[in-house]
Amino acid sequence: MKVTVEQAALLKALGHVHRVVERRNTIPILANVLLRAEQRELHLKATDLDIDIVETIPADVERAGTTSVPAHVLYDIVRKLSDGSQVSLEQDGQSGQVALRSGRSRFSLQTLPETDFPDLAAGEMSHRFDMAAGELRKLIEKTQFAISTEETRYYLNGIYLHATEVGGQSILRAVATDGHRLALCDTAAPAGSQGMPGVIVPRKTVSELQKLLSDGEAQIGFELSSVKMRVTVGPIVLTSKLIDGTFPDYARVIPQRNDKFLTVERDEFARSVDRVSTISSERGRAVKFSLGDSKLTLSVHNPDAGQAIEELSVDYEASPLEIGFNARYLLDIVGQLEGDTALLKLADPGSPTLIQDREGAASLYVLMPMRV
Repeated sequence: MKVTVEQAALLKALGHVHRVVERRNTIPILANVLLRAEQRELHLKATDLDIDIVETIPADVERAGTTSVPAHVLYDIVRKLSDGSQVSLEQDGQSGQVALRSGRSRFSLQTLPETDFPDLAAGEMSHRFDMAAGELRKLIEKTQFAISTEETRYYLNGIYLHATEVGGQSILRAVATDGHRLALCDTAAPAGSQGMPGVIVPRKTVSELQKLLSDGEAQIGFELSSVKMRVTVGPIVLTSKLIDGTFPDYARVIPQRNDKFLTVERDEFARSVDRVSTISSERGRAVKFSLGDSKLTLSVHNPDAGQAIEELSVDYEASPLEIGFNARYLLDIVGQLEGDTALLKLADPGSPTLIQDREGAASLYVLMPMRV
């Protein structure tokens, strides 16, 4: 193999694929990136056996061939080369090493044979559709924070993506929950997504997708089956296994009869919660809400640090209510709201609260209360 590529193009592609490679690997080949030079292209591929990313870049191929080299080492080398330089990669047939040359720099990299490199075969995909990258990114960004990190409840370690109907309209919906809070976001269902199986996209795949969907206007290809998904973003193809589990019936968690409506200016509310939570204990992070007479009193009592109280003028006309929330969870949710106001629908101190930008918004959040 002998190929020459631009440093910027190679660095960008390696930036996408090397992130999949775990720093510590018990299987040596999984630490490598597969390089395949053919025709006028260089294909780069990396996998951790759960996610597989392939990116294709233009290249001057003098001699076609395939090999694999350490992914993080190659990325660090290319990152430190001069901007705008040309990078030559040539495999020595006798030693098997890959010689990397750029300007006055010379490197020799150990290789492993391509035959050792695993193939995360996608298999037959039952559903295929195209959608705007910005729409998928919105579904991810509005729900990602609520993904559970508790490994024992593995079926909550991702975003549940499925097609449904709301008011006679076809919707593509993303849901995530960690048992303390729930995040839900809807977008119009792309043509071809109707009837797709409900799938749980793993946390690491969600994170990689978010980084790849930088161009919101671009169209992406989405393919899935009940066990795998494949997303094509321009020259990048990401294939991932899905979580093999059953996502809980989230609809049962969403309150339907909360009749105490609180409307508050979003930014002022977030700053106030943040201020009073400064003295809350790291473990509890509890903030007490006292509601009544168009006034919200936020208070925190920490025996070790003291007390904080702050009052806000709000739109609240229901009966007086005292309820507690985890400040960090609350701020995570408020940070996802886009409007000038936040609408909280409450019931009683022991029932979940529904939070939205406004009535009928595409995103909604459910937060469980705390005892205070």
